[in-house]
This record gives sequence, C-alpha cells and structure tokens, in this order.
Amino acid sequence: MNLNTPRLTITDFTPDMAQAVHLGSLDADTRRFLPDEVFETEAVAAQVIADLIDCYGGSEGPFVHPMLLADGAYAGYVQLVPVEEGWEIGYHTVAGHTGKGYATEAVRAFLPEMMARLELRQVAGICDEANAASIRVLEKCGFQRIFEGEGLYQGSLRPIVKLLYTL
Repeated sequence: MNLNTPRLTITDFTPDMAQAVHLGSLDADTRRFLPDEVFETEAVAAQVIADLIDCYGGSEGPFVHPMLLADGAYAGYVQLVPVEEGWEIGYHTVAGHTGKGYATEAVRAFLPEMMARLELRQVAGICDEANAASIRVLEKCGFQRIFEGEGLYQGSLRPIVKLLYTL
C-alpha cells in the first residue's frame, strides 16, 4: 500500500519500524484504550510487525498500515480488522501528533481503498465511550452512531459507542 494524503503516507510496515512502533505504543492513551496494542519491548513490536506483514498478501486481515509524516516519522497507524459481524476500522495517533487531524486524514484515505479492495459495503467503528476524540474522528469520516451502551471492548464489558459506515 502506498496512499498519499496532503500530510501523510499510508504504507506497509517494514521491519525497521519496530523501535518507532514500540515507543509509539507506550503512551497513556494506548494503555487506556488499546492495552492489547502496547508493545513493552522492541522485540515484541518486531514480531507483531512481522505477523502484520504476513497478512498483506491475503484477504483475511488484519490490515494494519503505518501513517508516516512527510519527514518519514511514524505518526501512528490505521487498520481494518475482521470481527464477528464483518470488519472494523481502527487507528491510533502517537503522543506528540494527536489533535492535528492525522487520524481523520488517514481514515478518509484508507477506508475507501480497503473497502474497494475487499468489496465491502459497510465497516464498523467501536470506541470506548470515554474516547471522545476517536468518536469524533469516525463521525467526521461519515460514520453514524448505531449503538451506545454496555458492550464488549478490549475483552471486558464497558460503555461503548458503535458507529457504522455504509456505502
């Protein structure tokens, strides 16, 4: 993948990104909202990257792609992952790059590309109810709220918001 937006390149992971992924996963927001995506060592990040790279050639997913700034700096990722009822979009912007619209820009570029590739008519977005920034990203990208309440998120029941993007 090689998608270019005005400020980002969304591309494929490479093994040399392990240190940036490791460090980017350690911020407070990742620990709070995506604890299964915290990579405590560079070696763990390297293994996860290797596993993700293996998924790029197939159609099963997950499809996780880094967001790089113009200078090549790692700013986070955008992903499409299979879930029980279809596919779910996900994204994370690393500390120091949040609040600048990178996630919105990435989702707007990535979503149509991946939906066409996988011939999808809809994609879900599920957020912890407390993650207002993530909910705003989805709404700015055309997702509609379809559920608010108690639901399974990161392996436990908690208040969530589920949104849906439909062609």
